[in-house]
Amino acid sequence: MSATKIFLASNSPRRRELLDQIGVRYKVLTISVPETQLSNEKPADYVERLAIAKAQAGKKWLEKNYLKADKNTLSNWQSTKKHATIELVIGADTAVVCDGEILGKPQSAEQAGQMLERLSARTHEVFTAVSVQSSSILTAVSRNLVTFRQITSDEIKRYIATSEGVDKAGSYAVQGIAAIFIEQIQGSYSAIMGLPLFETAELLNKSGVQILSPAD
Repeated sequence: MSATKIFLASNSPRRRELLDQIGVRYKVLTISVPETQLSNEKPADYVERLAIAKAQAGKKWLEKNYLKADKNTLSNWQSTKKHATIELVIGADTAVVCDGEILGKPQSAEQAGQMLERLSARTHEVFTAVSVQSSSILTAVSRNLVTFRQITSDEIKRYIATSEGVDKAGSYAVQGIAAIFIEQIQGSYSAIMGLPLFETAELLNKSGVQILSPAD
């Protein structure tokens, strides 16, 4: 794989797990960006904007902190072309959408229950965007469909009690216990989990990082 330094602008353990799955070596950047949907903003545009914002925030942090802390790196940075870069940052965002409305992370058990009731016995959309930024900005958005079976009130209460969906969009984790509710998935499992691996690998390749690099 390329020696390019790769950074993930996300604290999500799911995204880390997915990058590990395809053998990408990276460092995690802890960044924060506002996650408020703009007026009349479509879900696909929303996740794309946030993925780009997260990657950009990661790059700004690197330029301010990482490069200053490494004199050799800083020297290399200053000697490169104006728009050149020595590292690559990945940003991503996921939204669960029902009836055109984005269902964010639940703020309470009551809200979690309301979300799961809405998703029960229905098909909803999951949009995930990934942004790869080096000397240029590359992005991709994955749209997927998830169909839930009918979930009883008792099952919802028991699932909420596991706390699995506390920090998850839509109040559920596709890779967890919630899998017992899912009848069908149309699209990318990894995108629903938080990072579309096909699109991520394509963007990395375009940025000069080969997942399956030639043997040394």
